[in-house]
Amino acid sequence: MQNQPPAAELLESLAELLESTLLPALPPALQHRARVGANLARIVRREIDLAPAATQHEHELLDAAADEHTLWQSLVEVVRADLAIAKPGYDSWEGA
Repeated sequence: MQNQPPAAELLESLAELLESTLLPALPPALQHRARVGANLARIVRREIDLAPAATQHEHELLDAAADEHTLWQSLVEVVRADLAIAKPGYDSWEGA
């Protein structure tokens, strides 16, 4: 196959197909499964796009943590990076 699209693009196309084309044509009992499939494809796409940089950043942060406060801040950043992949939008929450 020439000019093969990147995996992230293929996954986004799959998610769009599931949501835009198949979901409306499916019976109600199967629509939830199509939504789940689209969400899974988008999670994997974000992992492809974000995980390598996030993993490297995690190691750097945790290695550089000198005291409890710095370690805590580093752990918060690691969790935010994970949330950016799994549940975008939750990574910007500033609650207690």
